[in-house]
Amino acid sequence: MTMLNKDMTLCISLSARPSNNGTRFHNHLYEALGLNWIYKAFAPTDLAQAIAGVRGLGIRGCAISMPYKEDVIALVDRMDASARAIDSVNTIVNDDGVLTAYNTDYSAIATLIARNGIDPRSSVLLRGSGGMAKATAAAFRDGGFTDLTIVARNEARGRALADQYGFDWRPDPGEATADVLVNVTPIGMAGGAEEHALSFSEQAIAASTVVFDVVALPAETPVVAAGRAAGATVITGAEVATLQALEQFVLYTGVRPTRVQVQAAEDYMRSGA
Repeated sequence: MTMLNKDMTLCISLSARPSNNGTRFHNHLYEALGLNWIYKAFAPTDLAQAIAGVRGLGIRGCAISMPYKEDVIALVDRMDASARAIDSVNTIVNDDGVLTAYNTDYSAIATLIARNGIDPRSSVLLRGSGGMAKATAAAFRDGGFTDLTIVARNEARGRALADQYGFDWRPDPGEATADVLVNVTPIGMAGGAEEHALSFSEQAIAASTVVFDVVALPAETPVVAAGRAAGATVITGAEVATLQALEQFVLYTGVRPTRVQVQAAEDYMRSGA
């Protein structure tokens, strides 16, 4: 194991509820590739001060998670097209004090939609209206999906997101059903107030063919477990975490690991998340 030293390059993540996913994934790859780098997760008490620290301390990369994906926009210097297109940031790269924002969530979601062969003719309920929901809605729209409803309690945000991509909006899922259920809220997240709650009704889960939960911790959220028990195809937040983290790793280091190396890092991430 590489010992801490003054020449190490530091990357971090900022989240209201940090997990070990990114920490284990990135550090495993640093070790496998012989890079003198280290990755650490933080829960900032002041986002502006944290981003100032990224700039002032020369921190190379910074992952951004809920609920900071939109608030951080005002604190960076440049927006890459991937972040500008959806006004949402999940990655910051620091080049000598110049902070450029990216979004690797979109490509991760798009890859998983294609990998699981989800039919664009499917009806979709997408619960959430934050930064990750924007990336998810954009990926479904660009995948040819037209029958999609945004479910969001905040009417202004929900309607704005639905209107942006030509979708419908409703305030709550109620007993609505769809072929594809997508949760992009903290419901089911470990340590949260709704850790044991289902993001969709049992009726909706039973009627679905695909259950997709973007929550990464735990990998087996209540809605994923229920979807699996109902025989639906399930897509987990851990899968999203791996794909988006890989693209972050490449942006930070300029190195693309082999498929075998990525699989080993993913296995290590899941073993201790």
